[in-house]
Amino acid sequence: MTIEVRSYVGGEWIDGPEVPDVDPAHPSRVVAVARQASAPDVARAVEAARAAFPSWSALPAGERGRILTRAAEIIEARVEATALEFTREEGKTLAEARGEIRRAASIFRYYAGQTLEPDGEVYPSASPELLLIARREPIGVVGVITPWNFPIAIPAWKIAPALAYGNAVVWKPAEVVPLTSLRLVEALAEAGLPAGTLNMLIGKGSVLGGPLVGAGVDAVTFTGSNATGASIAQLAARSRVKAQLEMGGKNAVVVLADADVAFAADQVARGAFLSAGQKCTATSRVYVERGVYQRFVDELAALARKWRVGDPTDPATAIGPLVSEAQLGTVLERLRVARSEKASFVTGGTDRLAIDDGYYVAPTILTEVPRTSAVLREEVFGPVACVVPVDSLDEGIALANETDYGLSAALFSRDLRAALTFARRVRAGVVKINQETAGLEPHVPFGGMKASSAGGREQGKTARDFFTEWKTVYMAPV
Repeated sequence: MTIEVRSYVGGEWIDGPEVPDVDPAHPSRVVAVARQASAPDVARAVEAARAAFPSWSALPAGERGRILTRAAEIIEARVEATALEFTREEGKTLAEARGEIRRAASIFRYYAGQTLEPDGEVYPSASPELLLIARREPIGVVGVITPWNFPIAIPAWKIAPALAYGNAVVWKPAEVVPLTSLRLVEALAEAGLPAGTLNMLIGKGSVLGGPLVGAGVDAVTFTGSNATGASIAQLAARSRVKAQLEMGGKNAVVVLADADVAFAADQVARGAFLSAGQKCTATSRVYVERGVYQRFVDELAALARKWRVGDPTDPATAIGPLVSEAQLGTVLERLRVARSEKASFVTGGTDRLAIDDGYYVAPTILTEVPRTSAVLREEVFGPVACVVPVDSLDEGIALANETDYGLSAALFSRDLRAALTFARRVRAGVVKINQETAGLEPHVPFGGMKASSAGGREQGKTARDFFTEWKTVYMAPV
């Protein structure tokens, strides 16, 4: 029986035109059928959230936390079933899907705890009889727009704090991952979240995104491409809506001659190739000191050839397909341009891998890439790493910073002074020392510099800055 996924508005599942949800490893197989929402449904969802907001925000914080904890328990209890659907829908391996689902549960549990953190401060006043208090209150109705590459973790790190701090939510997940999105909504509804507090709209961003920003929400939080982020920023400014944008990355690694080269290659391979490279924090550019350059390339190439590409439901698979035919076309075109620019292909190539009829690309290592090449300067969102020799840490940092982006960066070295220098000078919101550029913990701030982010950091305690606003109260006796 085919699973049907409907939008969820005011506690009810609503109908709409059918669009098949296909398996990127086997595109002829339909995983589910999604019922698409329309622009009028956006207005209904915002109205439902607006109606639910007063009672939800007035609920004792501990009770909101209890509901989020229960949602975390439900998510964890269903890891195996949800992971299989997730893998068939999005293309990540089962191991990656399980890890992401567990991470989503941990995020809900973390923000359940945050509901009992202090929500204000008391200040001294010039008047001895005045009680001067500043406290944080929920901002209201929040529009949440999320991508397909982390279809449960990214929604969790936006929706969980929004709800924890007392907001109501209208969520527009990516249209290619409706089934995984459905499972998150079901967990929250079963946990006791009141109707209207969370609403989900299934459909294309081009149809629903603009209307959502302009439908009377108080804030919008978005993760996705820079082009879409720029459009949302303009709409939000016109509508006077608070906006938080997490966008692209062109993440760099610097490998110094004193590094453990085999370990560095393994970490770079993980950052560049796992999840088929479809991560905003994926490793894309690798700057290696000349003394270990060829050895590093050889080690990385050995891993790229060794790791199995194939059906993501097979436990032996390390790298699954790209998410869609459109994404496959984008990545292959980037590689064709690189070949025309005389880049050298150490592994991989410009052709689709012939594995069943899936959207597969081989892990690709490029060298001798022209400095102005788009593959070295623009986000690829595929399993592609460019490796470039450098003469020093200074040159590596300068090249790492030579980008419009500033999301994540990493250094591999045994030298503490080099590590501190790199951490201080590299222009990235996330800095790793002897770790891959991808991989985050939920209790610390996340976000980038330059074109990677705008509107404040996500995750950890800093999430409160976006999802609440200050109210200052002057209380004097009569």
